[in-house]
Amino acid sequence: MAGVSAQSRGWSSLCGLYLRLHAVRPGGGWACHGWQHSLKSRGVLCVMPPSRLPVQAQIRLYSSNDLKEGSGSPAAASAPDKSTAGPDSSKPEQKSTLLPESIQVKVKAVLKKREYGAKYMKNNFITGVRAMNEFCLKPSDLEPLRKIRRRSPHDDTESFTVYLRSDVESKAMEVWGSPEAVFRERKLRKEEEIAYRENVFKNQKLLKEYKDFLGHTKPRLSTASMFTKGPGKVVMVAICINGLNFFFKLLAWVYTGSASMFSEAIHSLADTCNQALLAVGISQSVRTPDPGHPYGFTNMRYIASLISGVGIFMMGAGLSWYHGIMGLLHPQQIESLLWAYFILAGSLVSEGATLLVAINEIRKSARTKGLSFYQYVIQSHDPSTNVVLMEDAAAVLGVIMAASCMGLTSLTGNPYYDSLGSLGVGTLLGAVSAFLIYTNTEALIGRSIQPEQVQRLIEFLESDPAVRAIHDVKATDMGLGKVRFKAEVDFDGRVVTRSYLEKQDIDQVLHEIRQVKTPEDLEAFMLKHGENIIDTLGAEVDRLEKELKQCNPEVRHVDLEIL
Repeated sequence: MAGVSAQSRGWSSLCGLYLRLHAVRPGGGWACHGWQHSLKSRGVLCVMPPSRLPVQAQIRLYSSNDLKEGSGSPAAASAPDKSTAGPDSSKPEQKSTLLPESIQVKVKAVLKKREYGAKYMKNNFITGVRAMNEFCLKPSDLEPLRKIRRRSPHDDTESFTVYLRSDVESKAMEVWGSPEAVFRERKLRKEEEIAYRENVFKNQKLLKEYKDFLGHTKPRLSTASMFTKGPGKVVMVAICINGLNFFFKLLAWVYTGSASMFSEAIHSLADTCNQALLAVGISQSVRTPDPGHPYGFTNMRYIASLISGVGIFMMGAGLSWYHGIMGLLHPQQIESLLWAYFILAGSLVSEGATLLVAINEIRKSARTKGLSFYQYVIQSHDPSTNVVLMEDAAAVLGVIMAASCMGLTSLTGNPYYDSLGSLGVGTLLGAVSAFLIYTNTEALIGRSIQPEQVQRLIEFLESDPAVRAIHDVKATDMGLGKVRFKAEVDFDGRVVTRSYLEKQDIDQVLHEIRQVKTPEDLEAFMLKHGENIIDTLGAEVDRLEKELKQCNPEVRHVDLEIL
C-alpha cells in the first residue's frame, strides 16, 4: 500500500496535499500518514490534530471511474496537467474525468482573548471621598461624571454612589493638566493636613490645661455609669475597702513591728494600686473604635489585668519575701499584738464582703453565658472581676495565715513564726500573680471559643440553601463576650443564580437571548448578567453575615470569604 507523505505541518501541507500524492493503492483508496482519517465514499476525511491547529479541514478528492486496468500509473496520478486536461488525444477511447479537488475549511468561532495589564483599573469604582482626596477634585467637579449606585458594604446604609476611576482620572487631567500637577497638589494638601493636626493637638492640650486649671464641671456620664454596675462596681468597692485596709494595717505595723502585719499592709497596698489600674483599663476598653484600632479597645482590660498580675508579683510577693527573710536573719521582739488582732479581724470582714460581691457578679455573668463558675474563672471571660476575686481570696487567706503566725508568736514568744507568716503571704501572692499572668496572656494571644459554640455557628450557616459547605473556620474570643468569626464558604452557584433570576423579568431575558446572533452579542449578554450575578452573590454574603449576628449576639465581627 502506497500512501501520502505529509512532509510539513501547517497550512502549506493542507493546500498542497493533492500535489504530494504520489502513489495509488491497487485496491483503491487513499491514506494520510500522520493524520486522523476516515474513509468515505469516493473521498477521504483528514482532520489535523487539535494540538497543531484549532480548525478542522475537510478535503474531498474525486477520481475517474472509467480508468482501465494498467492505464493508471503513479506518474499519471502525480501529474496535475494530465489529470485536468481531459482524455488523451492518442487514446480517445479513454475518458478520464478527474474532477478538480474541493477544500472545505470549518473554523471554530472563538472570542479574542483580552490582554489585561499588570495594573488594570479601567472598570474600577471609586467613592467620592477618595476621588476628592486622591485626585484633588471638588464636589462640583464630580457632578457631570457618571454616577453608579452600588450595594453598600455597611449595615447602616442601603446603597451609595460611586464613580468610574477612568472618568475621575480624565476629569483630574482636565482640571490639573498633568499627573505631575496632581501629585504636587496632593503633596501640598498633605502638608496642610499635617499642620492642621498639629494645631488640633496643641489646641486639645491647651483645652486640657484650661480644664485642669478651672476644674471639670461636668463629668462624663458614660464613665460614671460604667462604675455603678457590673465589673466596674466590683472594682470600685475593692479600691475603697483595700485602701482603708492598707491605712489601718500600716498603723498596726508601725505600732507592733510585726513582719506579718507589714506583709499584710503591702498586700493591701498592692491590691489598691492594681485595682486602680483595672479601673483605668475598664474606662479605656469602652472607647469608640477609630481608624487606628478598627476592632476597638476591648483588650485594654486584659492588658491592665496582666500588668496587675506583674505588679502583685513584684510589689506584694517580692516585699513580703524580703521582709520575711530579713525577720529570719535579724529577729526582733514584737510588741503587744492586741490592736493588730482587731485590725486583722476588721480586714477579714471587709475583704470577705468584697469577695462575696465578686463571687455574686461572676455567678451572674457565668449563668448568662451558660458556663460554670469554675469555667468562667479559668477562661478569664471578665479579667477585671477575676483579678478582684483572686486578690480578695488571697487577702482572706493571707489574713488568716498572718493571724495564725502572729498567734503562735504570742504564745511561744518566738519571732520566727511571724517571719514565716510573711513568707507564706508572699508565696500566696506569687501564686495569684502567676495565675493572672497566665490567664490574661492566653486571652491576649487569641483563643478559640468553645467547640460547641463553633459547631452551632457552622450548622447555622450550612442550613442556608445558598451554602454548600463551610471550610477553614476561625472563631476567636475577643474578650467581654465578643467573638470574631471567619470562614470560607462554598456557595451553590445554582441557588445564587436562581435567586438572581427570581428578581428579573423572564420575558425580557428571553428577548435578549433571541437577539444574540454573533459572538459579540453573546459576550455583551454574558457580561451584563454575569456582573449582576456577582452582585447577587455579594448580597447573599451580606445577608448571611447579618443573620449570623442577629441569631448570635456575641458575634460582633463576621468575615465570610467566597471559596
